[in-house]
Amino acid sequence: MSQPSDSVTAAILVIGDEILSGRTKDKNIGTIADFLTAAGIDLREVRIVPDEAAMIVEAVNVLRARYTHLFTTGGIGPTHDDITADCVAQAFGVGVDVDERARAMLLERHKPEDLNAARLRMARIPFGADLIANPVSKAPGFRIGNVHVMAGVPSIMQAMLDSIAPTLKGGTAMMSETIEAAGLPEGNYAGGLGEIAKARPAVSIGSYPAMTPEGFRNRIVVRSRDPQALAEACDAVRALLARLSA
Repeated sequence: MSQPSDSVTAAILVIGDEILSGRTKDKNIGTIADFLTAAGIDLREVRIVPDEAAMIVEAVNVLRARYTHLFTTGGIGPTHDDITADCVAQAFGVGVDVDERARAMLLERHKPEDLNAARLRMARIPFGADLIANPVSKAPGFRIGNVHVMAGVPSIMQAMLDSIAPTLKGGTAMMSETIEAAGLPEGNYAGGLGEIAKARPAVSIGSYPAMTPEGFRNRIVVRSRDPQALAEACDAVRALLARLSA
């Protein structure tokens, strides 16, 4: 499906050695993807990088230049390997230090005497950034330019995503329809499906095998922002399947 010139796009940058090693299973990509689809924002790319400053900085600069929004998760905790704030500051060419607004948020959860150097790391914010509220544990995320920096813990990331939702520039929501392939194997309809897709650049069509309680099934998903184009493509797909099943 071709992208209109005014489409709103996004990328996700997942930061953390624990994701790449398999010790932690990422749950945030799917959550953010669902949110963006509902908001009419095209998720175009996902990257996962380790806790290495040069790789984080490079990825931030490439992705923020390429897309309307960049969402990062991970690396804003209290330990030495939580370096996302420093890397984002470096990418933007600004300083980073304890932000008094963020300190005040942490004091809503911690006593002043408990706000040690490690916890204060979670209040280090790049200069010029806006804070992203965190009602779960109070340690904020932040937004600078088109980069939204959020926690890696799924419940906290979700809370931050809810906080920034009203501020995001979105687009026309994507519509979709799922069509059962009536027991036909993909090889039978692949050629015809490709012709339908080629003739309709405003529509995205994909075929997805799935194991269901009823057994192995093929499902065709048709997606578009244009309701008429979606309806016409669905009619063409159903007609193709009917011919092949006759």
